[in-house]
Amino acid sequence: MEKAFESKALPPWNEQITLRSMVVSAFLGLFLSFIVMKLNLTSGIVPSLNVSAGLLAFFLMKTWTSALERCGVFPRPFTRQENTVVQTCVISCSSIAFSGGFGTYILGMSRKIAEGFDEARTSVNVEEPSLGRLIAYLFLVSFVGLFSIVPLRKIMIISYRLTYPSGSATAHLINSFHTPQGAIQAKQQVSILFKSFVGSFMWSLFQWFYTAGNGCGFGSFPTFGMEAYQRRFYFDFSATYVGVGMICPYIINFSLLIGSIISWGIMWPYIESKKGLWYDEKLPKSSLHGLNGYQVFISIAMIVGDGLFNFFSILLRTSYDMYLKRTGRSKASPMPFAGAGVAINATERQALSFDDRRRTQIFLKEQIPTSVAAGAYMLLAGISVVAMPHIFRQLKPKHVVWAYVAAPIFAFCNAYGTGLTDWSLSSSYGKLAIFIFGANIGAKDGGVIAGLAACGLMMGIVSTASDLIQDFKTGYLTLTSPRAMFVSQVVGTGLGCLISPIVFWIFYQAYDIGLDEGYPAPYAKIYRGIALLGVNGWNQLPKYCLRFCAAFFLLAVAICALKETASNKGWWIRDYIPSALGMAVPFFLGSFFTIDMCVGSVILWMWQRSDAVHAQMFAPAVASGLICGDGIWSLPSSVLSLGNVNPPMCMRVFDADTSFKVDQFLETLPPPVLAS
Repeated sequence: MEKAFESKALPPWNEQITLRSMVVSAFLGLFLSFIVMKLNLTSGIVPSLNVSAGLLAFFLMKTWTSALERCGVFPRPFTRQENTVVQTCVISCSSIAFSGGFGTYILGMSRKIAEGFDEARTSVNVEEPSLGRLIAYLFLVSFVGLFSIVPLRKIMIISYRLTYPSGSATAHLINSFHTPQGAIQAKQQVSILFKSFVGSFMWSLFQWFYTAGNGCGFGSFPTFGMEAYQRRFYFDFSATYVGVGMICPYIINFSLLIGSIISWGIMWPYIESKKGLWYDEKLPKSSLHGLNGYQVFISIAMIVGDGLFNFFSILLRTSYDMYLKRTGRSKASPMPFAGAGVAINATERQALSFDDRRRTQIFLKEQIPTSVAAGAYMLLAGISVVAMPHIFRQLKPKHVVWAYVAAPIFAFCNAYGTGLTDWSLSSSYGKLAIFIFGANIGAKDGGVIAGLAACGLMMGIVSTASDLIQDFKTGYLTLTSPRAMFVSQVVGTGLGCLISPIVFWIFYQAYDIGLDEGYPAPYAKIYRGIALLGVNGWNQLPKYCLRFCAAFFLLAVAICALKETASNKGWWIRDYIPSALGMAVPFFLGSFFTIDMCVGSVILWMWQRSDAVHAQMFAPAVASGLICGDGIWSLPSSVLSLGNVNPPMCMRVFDADTSFKVDQFLETLPPPVLAS
């Protein structure tokens, strides 16, 4: 690959970060933040948007330079390094919309979510979001993770040669764009993406006209009948989740469907039939002592079971892998481990391919001093120890100190595990923090809020650390300066700390988040449920709920163990074992989005059967367009809602009895008077 670029001079790091790249990054960061926020507040499932960001960055930057050339202005050539910088900045910005906890721990603190539970609703356990507080909190927790992992970048990328599959795939995509053949293909992909985007946006606009009330519109159409609709089995015509289904692996989509059938098709109807025996039939639907308790905590049990298994699996794999490399037994012939610095001797350098030698040379050329990273971490941690208790009074300085002592260890484990498996467990570390801090502080002293705030602190550090190393891998493969990558990550994180709270605030003011059927924010309820469990213990659960939780916890562990064993042994069934985490999500949320995602899988499968080459080339572009078009509609939709501009019509489907009653009522009305 690098032979094709050998004749091109590498720009210095400060020329890889340009004004135009920052402008495009800010625009795309805002664009994708709306999309991520919508996904976060609807199903909580956010696919990787790295490919979309790389493709959109290429499209906008090429459009920019081409427009200037037509005007007689010949700007600096657009390079793959600049493309990588934009992609990194955009992803670091938009990822704050997810790791910032707007659909999880931040929203879980709010009164809207707290009112859905019948306990811990006192003022000390409720914190209503405010824009200023959100921005300050994110600035405190989001930057620390960057400095916690910088000293280990050489070990991760050069010494251990971790793959970071998503980062590597993005790098190969960007490299392909900037070859002569790749430029032609990229133009075709951009054209397909644009058509898909426009179609998705117009479809969302069309649907809006029929949503004048609750239960109105195509999103509430009882596709499989009224009874199935009551059990949340219906196709809601969402272009977003059809696109997500085309991106997510088949097994994830069908795991969601399996979980939907087990929960909403079998379990909840059975438990509901025990109303009055297992729980008080007069309880509101939102009570954790009723059916809602089974839904929330069984879902949590599966998620925690999956998370703990993967946590310990990756921890053991990481430890064993490090042991092999430290003792020189690894098959990969690791380079010498030398603390924060990695040296490559002449023999090893000759053993590397031309691409690896070239990439290693550039990667090691520009240093980010360890002393600077360590000093910045200590400084930011010190500021947080002082400032965090003023933002969340339930947290004491000692709690913040404990978190910052443990965070670098978890950040390293997560970054290493992500490099091996492409699976970030930042949410698992966050849930662990909820339990530990919530139980330590207790409900009467605000343990719910303290646990959720500590969760955010841990997730912010752990998530940004793994994202940074993954971006370093992308930069390594595209010969982008590590210093430019780090600056881009810092700029993107700063933009995200401003953009994401504003985007969330627009949604929060425009919609009844957590209560609105369009934005149920299921994970906010789950995270608050975890916090309540941490402060109250298991004795608050409804009858037999703990047994169900234990059974499904063990089921999740068994599924993960079977999947791990099958993968290691090479069994043919490994591709057909469902994901426990995927099965757990619809336990609480319902099945509507799983139907959409399975439709996306079916579309992709049919496309691959008819033309595998075109499907591989253009399916990501089509999926990205569907997601982006529907996602960006949330911006004008929110503006219309804030301006009290309502849809003109309501399209609603009734069952036969209700339809008969409506007809009878309409017959009692006087006929309309026609104007002369």
